[in-house]
Amino acid sequence: MSPSVVQRASLLAERGREEEAIRLLTEHLVVKPTDMSARRQLIRLYGSAGRLDGALAQTERLAESLPPNSPIPLVELGHAYELAHRFDEALAAYDRASALAPKDPLGPRTGGLRAARWGEIKAAEPRLAEAVRRDPLDSECWHALGVVRVGLGKLEAAREAYGAGLRADSTGMEHRLGLATVALRMNQPAQALAEYEALLSVRRNYTPAMLGKAWALILLGRLDDAERALAQAEARGGDAQSIARQRLLIQDRRRQAQPKRQDATHP
Repeated sequence: MSPSVVQRASLLAERGREEEAIRLLTEHLVVKPTDMSARRQLIRLYGSAGRLDGALAQTERLAESLPPNSPIPLVELGHAYELAHRFDEALAAYDRASALAPKDPLGPRTGGLRAARWGEIKAAEPRLAEAVRRDPLDSECWHALGVVRVGLGKLEAAREAYGAGLRADSTGMEHRLGLATVALRMNQPAQALAEYEALLSVRRNYTPAMLGKAWALILLGRLDDAERALAQAEARGGDAQSIARQRLLIQDRRRQAQPKRQDATHP
């Protein structure tokens, strides 16, 4: 099967031949003006090339082929601004898409996820919260909202986000990890242990959960159980540095406990 025009343009762009890719798509759209995939890619290529006048013109053409309240053209324009490293304008375009289609999660979802990726967690939180209000079954957005709220120190709100994400997708084990992280941050190692064990009941060989379990066991003073958990993680190729650090901590905890046992034996 011969590659499509979109695939050919992508290959040209990957090789640094953006102007050729733009020309290819422009010529194709003269013949097939309703090819939205090609037009969307052309908008992004204009953004990547820094030719935002072209991106704006193609956004208008894309809007002509869609319902008047479609958020897609403004979202594509946001991507073009982002590729041109004009992030404030990108976020503004995503927000305009959100306002244009007040029931569609695409605008706030894109703005929230992109802001979170940039590390702009204060900007990300309200947009992600709006996205999940519009689509409560969006597991990815719930997880991103949980991560953002942990970063903002809103631990109880983060727990609510991870819990909602798990209800939206019971197979989303990233939510279990999030809940365990929140529990550790809130000094609740028993709750963290329960989350790690629930995760391991589904993914028995998942070494990050094994290491988390070992850490929770150390905090609970169950040092023998922690050593067994670390041995399992090591046998399955877990992170060697994390295992070494936790073993040193176990040794330190045992040394701290030893004088107490001697005092009890020799009053």
